[in-house]
Amino acid sequence: MLPVQPLFVLILVGLLGLFFFGFLLVRRTVRGLNEGYNDGRN
Repeated sequence: MLPVQPLFVLILVGLLGLFFFGFLLVRRTVRGLNEGYNDGRN
């Protein structure tokens, strides 16, 4: 078993959390823009 450093695990979890948060933010923004564009077209 390889020794796991807690700091490395914390940094990895933090980066994964930021990536997931950014993905959700971008997805929500794109969906909002798409809905606004569709409402303006109708």
